[in-house]
Parts: sequence; structure tokens; C-alpha cells
Amino acid sequence: MLLSLDAATVRFGGRAVLDAVDLSVAEREIVCVLGPSGSGKSTLLRSVAGLQPLDSGRVVLDGRDQKGVPAHRRGVGLMFQDHQLFPQRDVGGNVAFGLRMHGVAKDRREDRVRELLDLVGLPDAARRAVAGLSGGEQQRVALARALAPRPRLLMLDEPLGQLDRSLRERLVVELRELFGRLGTTVLAVTHDQGEAFALADRVVVMRDGRIAQSGTPLQVWQRPADAFVARFLGFDNVVGATVAGEAAHTPWGRLPVLAGAPQGARTVLVRPSGVRLVPAGEGLRCTVTARTFKGTHVAVRLQPGDAPRLEAACALREAPEVGGEVGVEFDAAEIVVLKERPPGDGRPRPVPGSRGRATVVHEG
Repeated sequence: MLLSLDAATVRFGGRAVLDAVDLSVAEREIVCVLGPSGSGKSTLLRSVAGLQPLDSGRVVLDGRDQKGVPAHRRGVGLMFQDHQLFPQRDVGGNVAFGLRMHGVAKDRREDRVRELLDLVGLPDAARRAVAGLSGGEQQRVALARALAPRPRLLMLDEPLGQLDRSLRERLVVELRELFGRLGTTVLAVTHDQGEAFALADRVVVMRDGRIAQSGTPLQVWQRPADAFVARFLGFDNVVGATVAGEAAHTPWGRLPVLAGAPQGARTVLVRPSGVRLVPAGEGLRCTVTARTFKGTHVAVRLQPGDAPRLEAACALREAPEVGGEVGVEFDAAEIVVLKERPPGDGRPRPVPGSRGRATVVHEG
């Protein structure tokens, strides 16, 4: 492994903002750390970079414990959200900065600057003032500067956070291709799951200073570890349930689940694509409370009596009108029984307004 964190812990005022974290990054791997504000993801990055000392645990790079090694001697590149370009230097001067600090000869610096500006799509920009650059161009210059000294590990802190969505979506694809071409090892942090899923080989979700889940983008998306991860990824259809055999008894009634699902008191996620709209009078009766156009589909908000609200995904031409009545059926292939049990004492309680469909759920 190129990078290993072993029980890495950082405390601020007695509170662990990084809580005994174990994490490894392999050579040429792209790892994106996701999490809400305060989850510890930026502290993790700063600790690896040498900008934040650990209170306990270790950061190991290339088999060497980095305790006491200053940031400028760790051989890592770091790119911040705000780019932090030097306004008094032109584009070429910014890209060459790290090379000058490493004592690289002028002619070699100029060759490397030219090579990198071509690589990031800014040929002939070396003499341009950074103040005249667009946000996307500044991001490219910052990336070229971080790559210039050929770091063993490139770390990105919300690298696209200040850009508009369309530009972020375009640049994240370019970054993925660039890192693959260069064989760059990357550790990035972001709060944007779309950005992380498009860029990463592996996604790490953090909560309260700990790792809540780690896996490929597909693994994390298809099988969230718990209700926190599911909701962080944007899934709202998450409830407590009792699973028996191939059925989950929930506030929405008896839902089908796949064979082999965890049994007993659990938490269940129903993907919006698994909420099928049928004519009123069939399935679970719901009132349409809102519709939101999502580009590829319409998100339909449904209120099923006294039960928790549901979200369904459907084609624009099939979206029902707000205020209308519809029925709902569920697709077992889009229902995930999470491994965690819901909080509380685990004792069943009756479901108000269940109308005989399901008589037991659990607190959660």
C-alpha cells in the first residue's frame, strides 16, 4: 500500500474529530472520501499532508511512518477548494512554483510547465495573468501546479466545489481520464456524491470522525451500510421494519424482499425506482403531494395515509398530477434490507392507519 492510516486520531478540545481511522490507499488507486460537514474528512486529508498532527495512531507513506516529517518533505501534492493561486505570478509561474522549491533547473521547469499546461488543456497559457482566468481554468492551473513535482500521492480538498454543476460534471470526467493516463494515486474529499462516484475507484463515507462504509461506487450505491449512508446518498424511503422470510412488514404494508435478506428487526431502503405507480384502488393508496423534474425522470412525492412519505421515480409522460390519488406496488429487486437494526429497544409496536396490511414495525 502506498498510504496507510493506522488508528489515526485527532482531538479538538477533547472531542475526537478523527476517531481511530484505519484506511489504506493502493498505488494508482483513486479514493474519494465523502461525508457531511464535520464528519472529519478534511481533517483526515490534512493529517496525511502533515498539516494537522495526530494525537495518536500513524500515517504511513511508502512503508515509512510520517511522525515528525514536515509537510514539504512528505512528497504529496495538495490542491485546495479555493485553488490558492499566487496572484502576483502568471500561470507559468504558478505551475513552476513547486519545481523551483525543489531546485529544478530553469530549462527543465519550462519544459515541465509546457507539458502540464498541454495536459490540462491550457496550451500557450503560461504568460496569462491568473486574475483573468475563469473558475474552470483556475482549477486546471491549480491541478497542474499540484502535479508538477510528480507527487507520490495527490490529495484534493473539494477540488470542484466552487464551480457550477455543468462545469463540475465535465471536469470530473476529464480528471478521471487524466489520472488514469498518468497513473496518479489520488485521495480526494468531497461532500458531492455524484462527483465522488464519477471519479473514484473506491468511495469512503465518513460520519462523526469514523468510516461508516468503504467500497466501490457500485457497492456503496447498491448496498448502503446503514440508514445514515442511505440518507446521505439521497434516499428518503428508509424505515424500520420486521423482516420474516421474503417479506418486510413496514408502515407501507407488507413489502417483498429478496431471498437471503437479513431477518428480524431491521431498517429497509426502498429505491424510488422500486415504487411503482398503479391505478388508484390497487396496491397502497397514496395522495400525490409534489412533483420535481430531475432531467431524466420525475420525482413524485406521495403521502400514504398516516405512514411516512414515499418518493417514486417515473417518466415525465407518466407523472400523475399533484392532488391526485394513485396506488403503489413495490419491486423486490429495488428494496434493500440494511444490515443494521433500527435504534430503540427493538420491541414491535402497532402501525397507525395500516388498514390490515402490516401490523408490526419497529422504532427506527
